[in-house]
Amino acid sequence: MIDIENITKSFGSLQVLKGITLHIDKGEIVSIVGPSGAGKTTLLQIIGTLDQPDGGTIRIDGVEVNKLSKRKLSDFRNKHIGFVFQFHQLLPEFTALENIMIPAYISGASHNEAKKRAEELLSFMGLLDRAHHKPNELSGGEKQRVAVARALVNNPAVILADEPSGSLDSKNKQELHQLFFDLRDRYGQTFVIVTHDEELASLTDRTIHLHDGEVVE
Repeated sequence: MIDIENITKSFGSLQVLKGITLHIDKGEIVSIVGPSGAGKTTLLQIIGTLDQPDGGTIRIDGVEVNKLSKRKLSDFRNKHIGFVFQFHQLLPEFTALENIMIPAYISGASHNEAKKRAEELLSFMGLLDRAHHKPNELSGGEKQRVAVARALVNNPAVILADEPSGSLDSKNKQELHQLFFDLRDRYGQTFVIVTHDEELASLTDRTIHLHDGEVVE
């Protein structure tokens, strides 16, 4: 599903990634851990095509993404990759349902198609009764589940999460962690999760350790 070969990345004189090579299988839930400054978020952004590597190749579902034009890359990202951030990044002026529908609109879905898919996801997450509430009317756990639903609305092959439970209390963390596995079992997505949460890392199928821009055992 995801093949990363000899990825390098520098910012000025600082080399952040030093030849990362990884393979992640379809349907696998993988955590990436390591100290601050190890290169975890930089690697996740490159996998997600939000940043370009200095060298190396990335293939997602057989597509060498770092060779796509900007327009094709944007389209690929919208349809094949979902993002979940530490802070939900919901748009405050829109309801939960509308926030989830936005990526579907961008991909060209009709209003009815987008609404049906968003309602299906809200129902799966037990939030259908919160569909018409705006973010300031939702709890922290509810906001993050809406953000996960937004990431899933286009049925992407890959979900990338950067410290997804970092802003949640213990109860909501556990619920969110279980949600990832429930979603994988239901929809078959591949999850790559950057986390400092040892409990979450211990639950994943595999843990990748980064240190000073390199994969370590």
